[in-house]
Amino acid sequence: MATQAAPSGRQQIAGADWPGYGGGEGDTRYSPLAQIRQDNVASVGLVSQYDIDVGGSGLTAAVEHGGVVYFAIGQAVVHAVDPLTGTLLWKYDPEVGAVAGPEMRGAWGSRGMAYANGRVFVGTSDGRLIALDAKTGKLAWSAKTTEKGDGRYISGAPWVFKDKVVIGHGGADFAPVRGYVTAYDQKTGKQVWRFYTVPGNPAKGPDGAASDGAMAMAAKTWKGEWWKYGGGGTAWNAFSYDPKYNRLYIGTGNGTPWNQKIRSPGGGDNLFVCSIVAVDADTGKYIWHYQVNPGETWDYNAAHDMVLTDLMIGGRKRSVLLQAPKNGFFYVIDRETGKLISAETFAPQNWAQGIDKTTGRPIENPEARFPNGQVFTLFPSPYGAHGTPGMSFNPETGLVYLPAMFAGRAYVDPPSINGMTFVDGERFNTGIGIPPPVKMPPTSSALLAWNPTTQREIWRIPAAGMFAQGATATTAGKLVLQGHDDGRFTIRAADSGKLLWSFQAQASTTPQPITYLVKGRQYISIIAGGRVISARGVEQEWNYRTQRMQLLTFALGGKSKLPPPNTTVMPYLDDPALKIDTATAARGATDFADRCASCHGGAARSGGAAPDLPRSSIPMDADAFKAVLHDGVLTSRGMPRFAELSDAELEALRLYIRQRARELIAEQAKGTVKTQKGPDNGQ
Repeated sequence: MATQAAPSGRQQIAGADWPGYGGGEGDTRYSPLAQIRQDNVASVGLVSQYDIDVGGSGLTAAVEHGGVVYFAIGQAVVHAVDPLTGTLLWKYDPEVGAVAGPEMRGAWGSRGMAYANGRVFVGTSDGRLIALDAKTGKLAWSAKTTEKGDGRYISGAPWVFKDKVVIGHGGADFAPVRGYVTAYDQKTGKQVWRFYTVPGNPAKGPDGAASDGAMAMAAKTWKGEWWKYGGGGTAWNAFSYDPKYNRLYIGTGNGTPWNQKIRSPGGGDNLFVCSIVAVDADTGKYIWHYQVNPGETWDYNAAHDMVLTDLMIGGRKRSVLLQAPKNGFFYVIDRETGKLISAETFAPQNWAQGIDKTTGRPIENPEARFPNGQVFTLFPSPYGAHGTPGMSFNPETGLVYLPAMFAGRAYVDPPSINGMTFVDGERFNTGIGIPPPVKMPPTSSALLAWNPTTQREIWRIPAAGMFAQGATATTAGKLVLQGHDDGRFTIRAADSGKLLWSFQAQASTTPQPITYLVKGRQYISIIAGGRVISARGVEQEWNYRTQRMQLLTFALGGKSKLPPPNTTVMPYLDDPALKIDTATAARGATDFADRCASCHGGAARSGGAAPDLPRSSIPMDADAFKAVLHDGVLTSRGMPRFAELSDAELEALRLYIRQRARELIAEQAKGTVKTQKGPDNGQ
C-alpha cells in the first residue's frame, strides 16, 4: 500500500545520512556532523512531529536517506516521512496479523530497518524479509526466510553491505529453534548463502550451507541429543560489516533451553552460542569466532551491538571490535584474528573471577552453575548488564557511551525438562519458581562513558529503574544524544556528561536517536512511544491508550511545540459482585507471567507497550476476553492469538487480572500507586 512518492536526490556529504541500524560504517552510531555543538545546542527546538497511528511496540530505530526518514513500527508497518514538515510520504503494511501465528508472541514487532541502493529493507515476525522501493513504497520483493510453524520470527533489523542484505531471526526462548543467518541479493531477493549457528542432527548429514565445515567443528563441542531442543544460538539482533576485511560479524544468542545440563548433558562449549562469528561477506564461509560464554546457561547472549573502529593499543594502531554483551564484561577483540585484546567488567557481576587474557576464556565461579540443586543469586540478571539499547563510539573523545543495567536474579535447576527458571516471582522458558534466597537490591541503570583503550569508566549518569536508559548516538559536535523511559530526550557533553539540553516528549524515548543533514541543515529525530518492558522501576507509568506515539524532529532554531498532553486518568475497573477464587487466580498468575507479562507488564502493570489490563473493560467480560485471547479478534493490532488456552485457563487468567485490579484500587486508595496521567509539557 503506497501513496505519495518521496523526494529524490542523494546527498554527497560524508555523514549526511543515517542509513542503518548502527548509523554508518563501523556501526559506531557516530555522526561527523557538527553544526549542532556544545556552544549552541541550547537553541535546538522542535521542528516537526508526525503522529503514528499504528499500535504495538514503538521500540524501533529509524533510518534516513536523502532527506526522508523511514521507520517500521508495530508489526513492521513501514513509514516514509518528510521530517522537515512531519508529512507522511507513504506507508506499507505487510499485514503480519493476517498471516502470523504464535510468532507474534515475541512481542517486539520490528526493532529497525535498513536503506541501500534505492530500497528499504525490513523483517517481519512471520519470517519475511521485505524490500520496498524507497521513493514509492511499492513492494520490490519478499522472501520467506523461515518455515511456517518452525517457531522462528524476525524482530531485528536487516544489515546491508555491497549488493547483499542479511537477516537472522529469534524464537529460541519460545520454541526448539536452531539458529541461522541468511544473505540475499538486494536486487532480486534470491538467497546467496546461509550460515547455521549451531549444529543440527548428525544423522541428517551436512546442510549444504556455507556453514557445513564450521558445523562439523562445532558438533564436537556438544553432548547428548541437543538437536531435539533446537540448540538456539539465534542471531536475533546485531551484525556488523567490515569493509577492511570484507567480513560480516554475527552476534549470536543463548542456548535452548537455557540450562546447559539439559540441552548438552556432560558440558562442552556448545559452539556457536553466545559468540561473535566472523564469516566471509561474499560466501558466508567461517573465518573465526570468539565465544564470550562457553557452555552458557544464564541467557548471557552476545547478540548485542558490535562497534568497529581503530584504537592505539600498546603503541600501535589495532583494528578492533567492541562489544558489551549481557554478561557485564566489555570486550576489545582484534578484528583480523578474533583474538581477545582485553576484557573488564563494566557492571557488577559474580559469575566469573575474570577473563583469562591468554585463552580468552572466562574464569567461572563454580557456584554460578548451581551445583547439587543449590540456588545461586546471579549478577547480572538474564536481562543483562547491557540490553538492546545501542551504545555509540566517538573517535574524537575515544569514549563509548553505554546504557548499562544493574540487577540480579536467582537460578536453580528446575524439576522438569523444560529448562531454566528464575525464582523471584517470574517464570521464563521453564519450571517452578522458589523464593529468592536473599532480598534483591533495587534495580537501577546508568549511562556510562567508557574508555575502551584503558578499559576504565570515565563518567556515569545514574538513574532509578533497570530500563531507564535508551540507545545513544554521538556526534562530532562532542554531543551524546539519548532518550529515557521517563519521556526526556537529552543531549549531554560527550567529554564530561554535563546535561546541555532536555525535551519532555510525553512518552518514553528509549528508541535510537539519529542525526542527518537536509539542505545544509542538521536535524535530529527520535521516536517517542518506545516500548517499556515493565512498569517496575519506571517513574512515569505510560498509558498505552492515552500517550502519543510520534516521530519528533529537532534542529537549531526549531519553534514548534507539542500539543498539551492527554491527562485523562483511566481508572482501575472492578465488578464488586464478582467472586474471585484465590487458587484459580494463582494459576492465572503463573500463566500471566509465562504468556502476558512481556507485553502487558510484570504483575499486570503495563509500561506502555500494550494496554494496562486492570484498566481494560475486556477482562470484565468472559466472552470478550475469550474473543481476544482465544479467537484472535485483535491480531491486526498486534495482539497474538492463544488458541491452545482452555476455558478454565482463560478464566484463571481473567480472575488474576480482576484480582490485580482490586489490589491496585486498594493501593491507590492508600496513596501507594501512581495514577496514569501525562507529564507536564515541559519544553
